[in-house]
Amino acid sequence: MRIHQLKPVWQRKFVRTTDSRHDLPVFDNVLNRQFEQSSTNQAWVADITYIRVRNSWLYLAAVLDLFSRKIVGWAMVPNMPAELVCLALQMAITQRQPSPGLIVHSDRSSQYASQDYRNLLDQYGLQGSMNRKGNCWDNAVMECFFLNLKMERVWRQDYANHQEAICDVTDYIVGFYNSQRLHSKLGYLSPNVFERKMADEQPILVSEKT
Repeated sequence: MRIHQLKPVWQRKFVRTTDSRHDLPVFDNVLNRQFEQSSTNQAWVADITYIRVRNSWLYLAAVLDLFSRKIVGWAMVPNMPAELVCLALQMAITQRQPSPGLIVHSDRSSQYASQDYRNLLDQYGLQGSMNRKGNCWDNAVMECFFLNLKMERVWRQDYANHQEAICDVTDYIVGFYNSQRLHSKLGYLSPNVFERKMADEQPILVSEKT
């Protein structure tokens, strides 16, 4: 590693972001680890993670489209209210305009079980889905994104304040992850390029002349 000027990236202190110890209603695991989807806006996964900012924390909620692994919505605030996950989901809905029936899968935390979040799903006809209790593998794709974000960007930074962290994480999502980062799952294309490629390959329906 020294010869090739490589440096290890160490995992930082763990912060609990999932509190499933509540009496709120939860969704069944509708997604059931069906991580391979045939088109955009069929199934999204959502979750919350934390980002260290000097002596405080910033919390990131994100929404990922399983078809292209693209991050389609996100929000960042210094705490973890239900509003955080609603802001991320609302951004995804505004950008993607999904049809009713889309599955949105998350963990069983109180934010995703809140009435505000359930109301947002109902407003757009989206179907909620949640991990089985104590089973983080049910949301493995989003966990993988968060790990990449931290190894490739966050753990290499020392953010002085929340605004600096917000700008840098947004730059990672928009300027690198969605537009440049290559995924073996996508044939070594970025999410944006993969979506454009698949859209171009869709058959064009031509009505028969009468």
